[in-house]
Amino acid sequence: DTEPMVPLKPADVAVALQLWLTPDAPYRALAEAVGISHGEAHNAVQRLQAARLLRAGSRSVKAEALLEFLFGGVPYAFAATPGAKVRGVPTAHAAPPLSVDFTGADAYVWPSAEGRVRGETLEPLYAGAVHTVIRNPALYELLALVDALRAGRARERQRAREHLRQRLGAAA
Repeated sequence: DTEPMVPLKPADVAVALQLWLTPDAPYRALAEAVGISHGEAHNAVQRLQAARLLRAGSRSVKAEALLEFLFGGVPYAFAATPGAKVRGVPTAHAAPPLSVDFTGADAYVWPSAEGRVRGETLEPLYAGAVHTVIRNPALYELLALVDALRAGRARERQRAREHLRQRLGAAA
């Protein structure tokens, strides 16, 4: 008798990344940091455990498994296609840390009235992502790297993988 599979949701990726940044954060702090409700944070942790991206019975991220999912799963499960040019918050290669390597490249942005950059629209993984730029810069940078995996060209994806390997401290 096995439990039914529950698919991961896009915000679960952000929860996994935030758990990597703050592994001991209480659920309320986790939810606030990611920009989702307390209940959504709790459900995300359960889905991440079921997907074996967290250690069984804990909120400890399995770095190798998460990297494998980010590199091989996220670009397909949560594919992103650039859209119309709008003002917004830079993401992918237009955001730190990749913006240092890819100056002058056409920008991808999350649509936002507060955004100061004009570029091609890239739908964020989840609605709360756009607010991480101010509220949670460390998560914002990780989400921008994930966006480079979702929509970037080969060189941008390669640099994003290098940054993520370095930040998650794994030699995947």
